[in-house]
Amino acid sequence: MTRRMVSVALATVVFLTMPEGMMAKRRVVVAQRTRVVLRPGHPIGRVTNRMVIVRPARRVVAIRGPVVFLPPVVWGARAGTLPGRDRLAWEDSETIRRNEDWVDFDLGVDGRGDSLYLRIDGRAKLDFAEVTFENGQVQVVDFHERAQKAGTFQLLDFADGRKVESVRMVAKAVTNEAKLTVYLKR
Repeated sequence: MTRRMVSVALATVVFLTMPEGMMAKRRVVVAQRTRVVLRPGHPIGRVTNRMVIVRPARRVVAIRGPVVFLPPVVWGARAGTLPGRDRLAWEDSETIRRNEDWVDFDLGVDGRGDSLYLRIDGRAKLDFAEVTFENGQVQVVDFHERAQKAGTFQLLDFADGRKVESVRMVAKAVTNEAKLTVYLKR
């Protein structure tokens, strides 16, 4: 055997004996507890003293123009059905754990659509979501810190079709773990 063949064989053995978790791409989450930060003009003032773990944003969002908060929408927990995969423009998720308490995370959307859906796997207590549009308008969805059961719900409908820059949520898991997935429908 040549040295090259031995090296390839050794690398193959090392790769095949690695634990599965080491081979998968994992997002490193740094637990950093801080107070919820609300921009001036935010329509919900009750959470200013809440301590949260802030997850790092996955992508930088550049807002064109000043941020303008629209009147808040009160969450109606309307059960919904996801449209077919061909109608979904984007999706992303965040898994939160009960021992983290409240978590503040931001999903960078950068896509155009006409509604957002939220799927909850597990149970989660939701405080608010901020949907930031391309023009700087921010629509806040107020969940009133209610626990939500597993299911798929319509998060926000904007039938005029808009470009969504990001979705920020503050939530905490009621079960050991809760996965929150947000979808943008074309």
